[in-house]
Amino acid sequence: MTTPVSSLRNLGPAFERDCTRAGITSAEELRAIGAHAAYARLIAAGVRPHFIGYYVLHMALQGRPWNDCRRAEKVALREAFDGLKSTAPAPSSELDRILDQIGVVPRR
Repeated sequence: MTTPVSSLRNLGPAFERDCTRAGITSAEELRAIGAHAAYARLIAAGVRPHFIGYYVLHMALQGRPWNDCRRAEKVALREAFDGLKSTAPAPSSELDRILDQIGVVPRR
């Protein structure tokens, strides 16, 4: 029996759709892959990287509230995220680049 990704704390239907797009079809599979590798798969599937989504995923897999990530832990996650983000396709225009910086770009 499989459990929907959206059954995990902090993760809703939109994130579940992104996971499906990346070939991750259950909460069990997401846990087995781990947050970092799963987020890498999301990026490879065309999901635009966003730091908050990255650390929320980490918190979800630990069963913690999304806003429980603090200080040193957040700094470490930011460094890991920046490494992943560097693998994402570059924005296609200057406007996209600016919108990407502030986290407001349409999904592809």
